[in-house]
Amino acid sequence: MRNRFDEQLALLNVELIKMGSLCELAISNVIKGLLDGNSELLKLVRDADSEIDEKEREIESMCLKLLLQQQPVARDLRTISSALKMISDMERIGDQASDIAEIAGYVQNNSVVDHTHLKAMAEAATEMVVESIKSFVNRDLDLAHKVMKDDDIVDAHFDEVKKDIIELIRKGEVGAEFCLDLLMIAKYLERIGDHAVNVAEWVEFSITGEHLSEELRNK
Repeated sequence: MRNRFDEQLALLNVELIKMGSLCELAISNVIKGLLDGNSELLKLVRDADSEIDEKEREIESMCLKLLLQQQPVARDLRTISSALKMISDMERIGDQASDIAEIAGYVQNNSVVDHTHLKAMAEAATEMVVESIKSFVNRDLDLAHKVMKDDDIVDAHFDEVKKDIIELIRKGEVGAEFCLDLLMIAKYLERIGDHAVNVAEWVEFSITGEHLSEELRNK
């Protein structure tokens, strides 16, 4: 019975990795599509959102079956409950990548974007997502803590993007709608970073059984 349960847990991990890979690809495509003016990549992101949603439903079903059909011990319960929380955040990451793809068509092919901090912010947020999933795969607590701290980097870039937008408005180089679109893209990237932190926190819980406070992590 235990061997069968361990096999199902291993399969759960595989499916979580697949969902994480879909999120990574969606973010990579939306940023490349935005910066390179590639509309085909943006369309792929919107199409991938439904695939991420479907993967969430599959993993949720697996978790519920494990809880109902087996008798998991404390560590197993942490893994399963963490998985249920993580897929919710990964699904939101997919949603926000799709939201960016919807807006990107209005700002792509404009050289102004290249002169903002948006690219650096996107790269930082993408790295957080990749590393949060990697921390789960490798059960790497140190990497999970790094993701939590790196949220400050994304937030700092967000502040810089807002300053960039204020300067664009002051100079009158672009219209108000363009500036709002840039701001919305930056906000979605900031939220993606927040969801990556959430994933990292659930990785921490699955390993240690507790969430450390921000003050303790920063010591």
